[in-house]
Order: sequence, then structure tokens, then C-alpha cells
Amino acid sequence: MIESRCGILCGECEYRAQTGCKGCTVIEKPFWGESCPLKACCEVKGLDNCGRCNEFPCERLVQFAFDENQGDDGRRIEQCRAWCGE
Repeated sequence: MIESRCGILCGECEYRAQTGCKGCTVIEKPFWGESCPLKACCEVKGLDNCGRCNEFPCERLVQFAFDENQGDDGRRIEQCRAWCGE
């Protein structure tokens, strides 16, 4: 089951319970700001997640996945690949 556009596993997110976030696949506006460029990009292209994109993994996703403060060492990229293999 797809939990996010970028590969984050919402069930493992520490902010889920704190913010009441239901995941970016079902919300209009993320709790962390006005918009998420990855969510917006997927939705404009009509894709379930970044792994379905012909530019996968794009520079933006790689930057996000390996961000010093918010990254997860690429786990979200691997999760997108796993979702696409389902």
C-alpha cells in the first residue's frame, strides 16, 4: 500500500501522531508547510508515487532523501522502488 508520494513510511513517522497527519496521499496541505514539491509533482503528473516517474529518482527526490537534517540515507527511494515492484 502506498503511504506517501516520496516513499516515506507514514507508519514510522514520529510526526504522524503528534500532528494527526493522515499522509500526503490523502491530505491537501502538509502539516510542515504550504506545500510539498514532491507531492505536487506526483499529483500534477497523475502518479501514485515518485517511483512511477520516468525521471525517478529525480534530483529533488535524491536531495530530499539524503538531506542532512531530514533525509533517511535513501530509504525512501528504495521504498518507492518496492512499491513499484508490488
